[in-house]
Amino acid sequence: MNLVIKKYSTPLITGLFLVSAISGTALFFHWQSGWFHSMHIWLSMVLLLPFFLHLWRNWSQFLLYFRNKSMLAACLLSFVVAGGFMLTSGHRGGNPAMRVFPVLTQAPLTDLAPLLHRSPDALVERLTHSGYTVHDTTDTLDQIAAASGQQASAILLSLLPQQQHDGGAHRHGNRQPS
Repeated sequence: MNLVIKKYSTPLITGLFLVSAISGTALFFHWQSGWFHSMHIWLSMVLLLPFFLHLWRNWSQFLLYFRNKSMLAACLLSFVVAGGFMLTSGHRGGNPAMRVFPVLTQAPLTDLAPLLHRSPDALVERLTHSGYTVHDTTDTLDQIAAASGQQASAILLSLLPQQQHDGGAHRHGNRQPS
């Protein structure tokens, strides 16, 4: 095992680093992002294996770097800059659906209907049939929820098409005849 690590870890780190550097540069400049995005993510993850094997094999020599204050300063600076990006990038993270809900619940039924593959009048009919108070096709789900004493997100979920499940067989690729 030690011979394999010694023989292949540095060449693999070098090759995968070059792929990561080229794909990262392409992504930075938005050049053919479709080609590079998955490759960059997956091969950067693969890069970790030879990196950790190389680190493990050279651990004692690696620790010698930490006797020099420049290594500690470089690591600290790297983490501070990374933290700065995390705090200021503007990406809130989390479930993107939670950011979409307010956009959809504040849209008039006339704008929401095409997204749900229905006419505005069909939405009004469905909502009134379900017991909600709807005044006009220009009402928003927020307004309908307020008038009906309900949550707008619950009304939106009730309007979304329901997916048909086949008892989990689709997860394994074993489709049962219908």
